[in-house]
Amino acid sequence: MKADQDLTDVLASLALFADLSRPQIEAVAHTCEEVSFPQGQRVLRQGFSHPDFYLIVEGEAEVRIDGVSRTKLGRGDFFGEVAVLLDEPATADVVSLTFLRCMTLPGSDLHQLLVSFPELMFRMLKVETGRLRQTLEWRP
Repeated sequence: MKADQDLTDVLASLALFADLSRPQIEAVAHTCEEVSFPQGQRVLRQGFSHPDFYLIVEGEAEVRIDGVSRTKLGRGDFFGEVAVLLDEPATADVVSLTFLRCMTLPGSDLHQLLVSFPELMFRMLKVETGRLRQTLEWRP
């Protein structure tokens, strides 16, 4: 019970879940697992299938496309959603820059989560829209 409470508190502190009620966040927490990665570990590999959605709760990671750094991710950021939602290989490498602690959700559960909590889907859509704009503005 203590671990569930801690995970619920962590999720409640993140902007992605700001529109959800405490019981809704608890429901999300029951579907997540915690994973961690040491500094320098590749979490996602470009061109390879990855079945999970990741949400960073501690640490930093870097997104690299074809070996070129594109952006950094930190607490509250997420990754893996493109591969999961499109059922395609990852579009980038994600490498831990520091010790990285994430909550992970099996891709098979992500669709149901988004349909069950449209507020969460809307927040993710806003983040994706910002990422698209950033990508369009990015110059090599």
